[in-house]
This record gives sequence, C-alpha cells and structure tokens, in this order.
Amino acid sequence: MNARSAWLSRDGQTREDTRVAPLGAFTPTSPTATRSGVLPGSADGVYRVSGLALSGTSGSMTGRVAPGRAVIQSTDARGAYPVALTDPQTLTFADGDAQYGRADLVVLRIHDDVHDGSGRTEAAVEIVRGTPAASPTPPAAPDTSLPLYVVAVGAGVGAGTGGIPWDTARLDLRPTTVAVGGILPTRTDDTDPGGYPGHYRDIGETLQRWSSTAWVPYPKGVGGIVPAGVLTTGGYVGQYRDTTTLGQLQRWNGSAWLPAVPGPVFASSLDAGYTISTTYTATLLDTAVSALTLAFTAPPSGSVVVGLGARISTSGSETVQAHMSPQVTLGSTVVWAADDERAASGSGAVSKSQSTQLRLNSLTAGSVYTVTAMHRSSSASVSSWFDTLWLRVDPLF
Repeated sequence: MNARSAWLSRDGQTREDTRVAPLGAFTPTSPTATRSGVLPGSADGVYRVSGLALSGTSGSMTGRVAPGRAVIQSTDARGAYPVALTDPQTLTFADGDAQYGRADLVVLRIHDDVHDGSGRTEAAVEIVRGTPAASPTPPAAPDTSLPLYVVAVGAGVGAGTGGIPWDTARLDLRPTTVAVGGILPTRTDDTDPGGYPGHYRDIGETLQRWSSTAWVPYPKGVGGIVPAGVLTTGGYVGQYRDTTTLGQLQRWNGSAWLPAVPGPVFASSLDAGYTISTTYTATLLDTAVSALTLAFTAPPSGSVVVGLGARISTSGSETVQAHMSPQVTLGSTVVWAADDERAASGSGAVSKSQSTQLRLNSLTAGSVYTVTAMHRSSSASVSSWFDTLWLRVDPLF
C-alpha cells in the first residue's frame, strides 16, 4: 500500500514508515487530542497545501490523489494516527445514476482491527459513495477518517459520456494541521476554535490570534492599524482600523467605531423664523424647523470651540436687539445656559449676518453633548428674525 501509518501495525513497522510519518504535527484540540489535517506546504512554496490534492483526467471517471502527509485523530484513548501517502493514488468513480446526481466523498481512512474489528490494519484513500438524489448531499465521513474532497457525479455520466468535469466537480475539504506553536494556514470557511490562547492562524490573508473566545486579527497583539475590510467588531477598546469607503481612521470605543480624530460637526437651516419671546427659546415661529441642534462627542482634551450665527433683523426697530446664544446639555443636564454674553446679536430692519465663537472647557471626554441654538428678542412687541442659521463645534487637542 502507498499509504503508510506509524504506530499502527503490530509488527513490521519499518524505519522508513517511522521516518516519513509526521510525528511532530500536533495542533491541540484538547490536552490529549490533536486536530486532524493535512500538513501544509508545496514544493515551490506557491500553494497553502498541495498534499493529498485530487485531480482528474478530462472526460474520465478516474481521479488521482497526490502524495502528502496527514494526521488523523481518533478518540483520546486511541490517539492520533500519522499517515504518509508516498506515491499517487488512483481512484475510479462509479458511473452516475440514470436519473439523479450524487455527491461522493473522498477520505483518507484508518482501518485498525484492534479497535474496529475490520480485519484490516492499514491506512487507505477511499471513495465513500453518496446516494443519488434530486439535491444530493455527501455521505458522512467514516469513523477515524479525514475528509479530503466532495466530488459531484452527475446523472448519466460515465467514461463514455463525458466523464466527470473535474474543474467544477471538486470541492476541497482538506483541513490543515501543524506542530504546536506553528501558525495554522486554513480556509476562510474554517469555523473551528483555537487550541489555546495565543494560537495563531493565517486565514484569508489575515493573521489571527485565538483569544480564548474568538479569533482576533493579529494587529491586536502589536497595536497596529487593522486594514480596511477585516474587522466588523473591534477586539478591544482603543483598537484602530482603516475604512475602505471613507478613507478614515477609526477607533473602537467598546461598542462602536468612531472617527479617531473627530472633525468639526455642523448643522444649519435656511428656513427663516422669528420670536417675540424675551426669554431664550429654541422654538422659532413661521418656520418648519422646530429647533436647530447639533450633537458632538467631547474630545480627550475636554475642550471645544462652539460657533453659531445667522442673518438677524428686528422688524421696524433699530433699537430692539435679537440675540442668538448656544445652550449645551449633557442628557437633561444644562452645562452651558443661553446667555446674552455668549450671543450673536443684531438689530435693524435690514438683516445682517452675525456670528460668534466661544471656547467651552471641562467636558467629559467621550461623552456626547448637544448644543441648541436659543433665541430671544429684547422686546415682546418686536419680532426678531433669524435666517440662514448655523451651528458648528470644533474639537481642541
């Protein structure tokens, strides 16, 4: 037989058997069990794994499994079987059913008479034939075997009727395994957990580390910036990532990705409105905008510049003043009340653009505040008008 397994035969195990078997390939899945899989690598380093690869001859029902090495884990008590296929193995698939297609499973299988009573003591590459069906599914893998490929065998196909379309009929199932401490190269559909915290794997061109509960992209370990498209949820507070569409650096705050360097935030309204209230109010009359507000996140410095402005006029009066002042709140708590000293003020029947900027300090970094444009007239008998209103907050660092 081409397939050789060390520590299987009761007698006759050759030194060559022992030498070619991969005794050092044990990616742990428990204190006494290992991950079953094919040893990765290729002759030129181009492919993730080339061992036990299946290819086929066009127009035929014949496949060929390339040489390779693997480990097949049985129960903890039986242990793991190291296997080496030293020469190519030819497989011939049965012709397709007349009505339905089927899905055959190619496996590397251990037969151990001491445990399974099979009368065989060997490793073998085998085809486990599927059941023809309108929607065929592959059969279950036999005990102590390693699934390698699923091969779709269409209805009515045979050596004389086109054979198996090998380029599209194969589904690669080969898992990989490496020595303890090695980086595990694997496929993007691999959902197996890590063997231990600090276990690394290469998946989809991304290096990941097992945290004890999840695979976390490797930048966590070095504090690097995660490339665009890799992370949906951050691995830890303070992790940074790039974004594909925005080209923006973001920071994970524990529940959401926020801009790493918050920029100015801005709100405006072009709909004019007026008030005759002599106390500050957010509501203007004769406008569809009930209140102009703006939310912002306090930067690490706890300081921001608050700016606001509008085109201001007072109907029929050159002496009455219209005031527009910011009010800043944290939830329901007023941090900064509207005040004439912080207002953009103007008067006169002809509207004039007025604005002001003020520094606000002692904010709680990371908290979300709201600034609201407040308005009042110095006379209850004169309408104070505000048009082209705007609010802006700039973080200070």
